Amino acid sequence: MAHLLTPGPPALAQHMIRMRLALMRNSLRGDNASNLYTGVSAGLILAFATIAVAILWPAYLPLTLAAWLSGWIFGPILIGGGNEALRPEYFSMLPATPGRIAAALLAGAFAGPAPAVNLIALLSLPVYGWRFGPAGALIGLAAAVTTLITMVMISRVIVALIGLFVRSRATAAAVGIVIGTAIALCSNGWALVVALGGTDTAAWSQVLVRVLPSGWGVAAVEAPWPLALAILIATVGVIALLLAVWAGLLSRRVVSAARGGVPPRRGTPRPFPSTSGARITAAKELRAWWRDLVRIQLLATAFSYAVITPLLLLTIDAWVMVPFTGLIAIVMAAASSANLYGADGTALWLTLMTPGAERADVRGRQLAWFLIVGPAAVLLSLAGTLISDQTWAWPWVLGLLPALLGGGAGLIVLLAVTSLVPGTDPHKRGGNPLSTGADETAETSLAWLMLVAVPATALPTAGAILLHPWAGIATGVLTGALTAWGLGRIAYRRLENHGIDLLNLMKHGPAPQAGKPTTADLPIQHRIGVTISYTIAWLPLFPQGIVPMVMKIVGIEDRGWFLALHLPPIWQWPTIIFMIALGLLMYGYAILIPMRLSSSSSATTS
Repeated sequence: MAHLLTPGPPALAQHMIRMRLALMRNSLRGDNASNLYTGVSAGLILAFATIAVAILWPAYLPLTLAAWLSGWIFGPILIGGGNEALRPEYFSMLPATPGRIAAALLAGAFAGPAPAVNLIALLSLPVYGWRFGPAGALIGLAAAVTTLITMVMISRVIVALIGLFVRSRATAAAVGIVIGTAIALCSNGWALVVALGGTDTAAWSQVLVRVLPSGWGVAAVEAPWPLALAILIATVGVIALLLAVWAGLLSRRVVSAARGGVPPRRGTPRPFPSTSGARITAAKELRAWWRDLVRIQLLATAFSYAVITPLLLLTIDAWVMVPFTGLIAIVMAAASSANLYGADGTALWLTLMTPGAERADVRGRQLAWFLIVGPAAVLLSLAGTLISDQTWAWPWVLGLLPALLGGGAGLIVLLAVTSLVPGTDPHKRGGNPLSTGADETAETSLAWLMLVAVPATALPTAGAILLHPWAGIATGVLTGALTAWGLGRIAYRRLENHGIDLLNLMKHGPAPQAGKPTTADLPIQHRIGVTISYTIAWLPLFPQGIVPMVMKIVGIEDRGWFLALHLPPIWQWPTIIFMIALGLLMYGYAILIPMRLSSSSSATTS
């Protein structure tokens, strides 16, 4: 292949584009196709909405484009360093300079739906420029192209920096804190906006969104044409600088040691404790949590989100979430640990080759997760309740804490053996240490499932607290213990009976099943509906339905961001019931439509 890629840069870029398109075309099967269609549809809606903003509310165009830039910045971080279809390591042996390879990889990066959708959104610049005449429209068109290239280049540089920066526990934790903060801002950043509201804030925010790279196009359209040309030329210079930086980072990445974890300390290796059974597995797991950069990053993400979310609400003097900081941390930590066996790769064969080791392996993983998450969650819960002085929250905290810990410890091993997502063996991971090589969409689906399933295990405890505040403590301890024991028992039984199947899945991926219907076989409108329902159904069900219902029953006066509590009293209960019903209907639609497809397909084949 080298003789095909070594001609001039145009030929090199052409081959990169063709390879990128071939990879994308061959991956459009099953749920991957459904997710792509849904993502493109949602992106097009947002793109045309951006154009509508340029027409109807032009003052908000810089802020809207800044949101697109944040997607390019935080998107790769949120999916573990970015989905790199064409990795730089693949081309390290080609007789080409790093600059040529970087330029070709950049061309390949544009061969996908995301840049095309973003380009449609950036057509808002010539639309906005038309207000200043034909010259403004031409400047806006040129600015759209340069802004798109700048956004993509910034995203690629960030991915490359992650690959080189994250080489220690501290840096992995730092990236996790950034991710957790970004997720918290996306979910509750509105509180900070409300707290900072005012004319002075609006003035400096308008300047800030034009200083960002996403606002340079707007500044060029609004400026006189000599200054506009200078801004465009400066943008081209920034693109060239980013390309040079990216080329340098890629060259360092392909020659540096690719590691997915931290090597053991020098000197005499620390021996394992003189024990056996689940405790030796727990000791091994504790070392894995301490050394694996992916696990460190995920754990930092969970706890930083749990801490930042109540702090954001404190900006509007809402203390209602502070006592539940530890509970949020438990749920987030369970969501980030749902693919334990998949993250370990084919190391499962060591367990399978040891007679009777399945039970000890599952129990040891549960014990290690409990030892890592439990003490920190208890400390955050007790400190949050004491600091907030929310005395009504004590029964809820003390009851839900053991219930959620037990539910999380049971569900992480159950999903790990029933819904495993194959990943790359840790010692074979590429130059990006935060990428496990697994299907990011499938791992995200597991995380969403865990965010719903873990709180569901605490529903009996919540019911007991509503009946009698302090009865929930005993119920929570009993529920947590039974859930951890029972789900763990199911997990190791399944591992005993289907361990070979899991090992084959990790080695070779899922086997194709001819004739088996998937979500991708649904009509396009149902595909989009199922994905959207799974994505947002939790919003009306939990934050806008169940939580305000509990607050009204308990008598909490803090209205927070709950819609029903801001309405007149006569409309509060109908709104709560409507929100709960809406969330349940969305989940029912997302579950029953694929089941209907499967049943109709079975009836047809029989």
